[in-house]
Amino acid sequence: MKQWQLIRRGLPLCGLALTALCFQSCSQQPTAPVAQQQPKTVTAPHGAERMDEYYWLRDDSRADPQMLAYLHAENAYADQLLASSAPLRDQLYEEFVGRIKQDDASVPYLKHGYWYYSRYETGKDYPIVARRKGSMEAPEEILLDQNAMAAGRDYFKVGNWEVSPDNQWLAWAEDTNGRRQYTLRAKRIATGELLPDVVTGAAANMLWGDDNRSLWYVENDPITLLSKRVKVHKMGTPTGDDTLVYHEPDDSFYMGIGRTRSEKYICIGVQSTVSSEQRCTLASDPGEFHVIAARQRDHLYEADHLNGRWVIKTDWQAPNSRVMVMNEGQWNQPERWTEMIPHSDTVLIMSVTLFDDFIAVGERSEGLRRIRIMRPQQANEWVSSDEPAYTMGVDVNPEASSKWLRYSYTSLTTPERIYEVNIDTGERRLLKEEPVLGDFSAENYVTERLWVDARDGTKIPVSIAYRKGFKKDGSAPLLQYAYGSYGSSSDPRFGITRPSLMDRGVVFAIAHIRGGQEMGRSWYDDGKLFNKMNSFTDFIDVTRELVAQGFAAPDRVAAMGGSAGGLLMGGVANMAPADYRVMLSLVPFVDVVTTMLDPSIPLTTNEYDEWGNPEQTAFYDYMLQYSPYDQLEAKQYPAMFVGTGLWDSQVQYWEPAKYVARLRRLKTDDNPLVFRVNMEAGHGGKSGRFQRYKESAEYFAFMLQQLGVAP
Repeated sequence: MKQWQLIRRGLPLCGLALTALCFQSCSQQPTAPVAQQQPKTVTAPHGAERMDEYYWLRDDSRADPQMLAYLHAENAYADQLLASSAPLRDQLYEEFVGRIKQDDASVPYLKHGYWYYSRYETGKDYPIVARRKGSMEAPEEILLDQNAMAAGRDYFKVGNWEVSPDNQWLAWAEDTNGRRQYTLRAKRIATGELLPDVVTGAAANMLWGDDNRSLWYVENDPITLLSKRVKVHKMGTPTGDDTLVYHEPDDSFYMGIGRTRSEKYICIGVQSTVSSEQRCTLASDPGEFHVIAARQRDHLYEADHLNGRWVIKTDWQAPNSRVMVMNEGQWNQPERWTEMIPHSDTVLIMSVTLFDDFIAVGERSEGLRRIRIMRPQQANEWVSSDEPAYTMGVDVNPEASSKWLRYSYTSLTTPERIYEVNIDTGERRLLKEEPVLGDFSAENYVTERLWVDARDGTKIPVSIAYRKGFKKDGSAPLLQYAYGSYGSSSDPRFGITRPSLMDRGVVFAIAHIRGGQEMGRSWYDDGKLFNKMNSFTDFIDVTRELVAQGFAAPDRVAAMGGSAGGLLMGGVANMAPADYRVMLSLVPFVDVVTTMLDPSIPLTTNEYDEWGNPEQTAFYDYMLQYSPYDQLEAKQYPAMFVGTGLWDSQVQYWEPAKYVARLRRLKTDDNPLVFRVNMEAGHGGKSGRFQRYKESAEYFAFMLQQLGVAP
């Protein structure tokens, strides 16, 4: 305690300079930072009280010197703990980036007479966005050279970019600290002339008006970061004169803007966890906005327009969604919608993409994503796959008149492929397979699908991959991943880092636990609010079954999750610590009750229907049962790697900081607890394509070391 108090007060321990790095030079053995306790009572509106001794670590300005000193001390301690795994970290990083084709490019797509694509140059972190007029043989026009734009910055990201309808102007949204508060800029493409217009405090979502001078955008609240207002900026005018088009008064809704497939309408969409509403106006003459269907609780819908009709994916009296049709001008009359695709108890409709001659429907069946092609007066067709566990989805298809459907396909062992299929002839063309360099061959790996009985009898799908030659003899190390929140499904996709794990004998498994939507909307409903405990117990039950079947040694199991998946890690660590040797918990949402009691924190009000509102006693009591920070106690825990970003706008840095501080004080084991803080990044980690592999190499090296995997 005294040592940390000296550091946070600014008193040096080594020599004359204050530095957290003095831990290493002062002692042969690393000494963990000890955060000072400053007890604070957190009171709920219904009177319930909790003591939070580390509440002081919260600083919304991210400038408090005492807080920053603690984070720097944790990073210095992490450097010491990870020194022994540094050679393996470097080796993994070289393997990861060695598989990357550094001068790679995306598959070009045609829009308004131009072929658009992005490409990388060897050794550079950021993509170049470019286009060619008419054909790929035409001269290249560089729209955004993000390497030049990012020069001299610790963090840089282009969140979105849009070309005006006349193809002359480019607007983009850039973020320079990872907070996801974007600045909008624009330029003339032909000359590269940067316009003086600068819009700050915006979401990445934007579009050009038909007049090629009006930029529609979404403005964020500066405190909560909620998307609150749609505005229109006229190029060449002060941003203070921007026209307010729409204001969303309900803080439980997110907001976005876009054009319909026909490009005839500009639409504003708002959505909460359980409700949505869409209002549209003519793009050629913006004025009155018409509501597709007024918002109602427990009604989510998405509407698109093409060839004089509206096609609507809706969950009204259809938990897994159905598809309806609305005629032109039938505003806010859902009773007049006609059914195109009925509801199914076993198939979840994910998306609907409209073409002139057909419709592509993204579906989820038995936990796997597939594509259905629908044509008038013809039987439905499904795009086929030869693997037991895979995922496919509709790719970029900007031209509604095309007879070619472009889609993506991948599995745990198959790098992403981009195909297009002709809906008239059935001809299929492989446009690109993600290049994986080095000695990688998909033939060296096996993927399979298992079903595990949860403790309540529910069958949980599990996707597994390993290197050929693996034997289920109960001796292997296992990495089990899951997310399990927001209805977000963890699809079995290829990851360029995983061959390095499987080549070292690690079995990789994705547990498709409740809280996602792998098995339909009910799968989500059974893993949220008062059913949230199912997510944790599903994960634990999958682990125990995989060990029982010989996929892993009981003392060589690793678990991994991030964001809401970090909540999963925290909950599982409290409930079943003995089942795991090591856990990787990245940007973890671990202080559930305190965060959800504070509506000023970004995302809180949007998520009452996900976690519950703890201002109500029943939700407070239930959330308290699994909130990782609140359930920490004096007992043994697995080795842990906890990561966060100082500028995180989704899970504020102080949640994992407080969690680590309390865990250090309470845990009774000698297992290492690493806390890595990205001081220049937010929720997604550092920017640049190579930086993220440096981060993953660090925590995977730590994991492999803990699992006893030889370098």
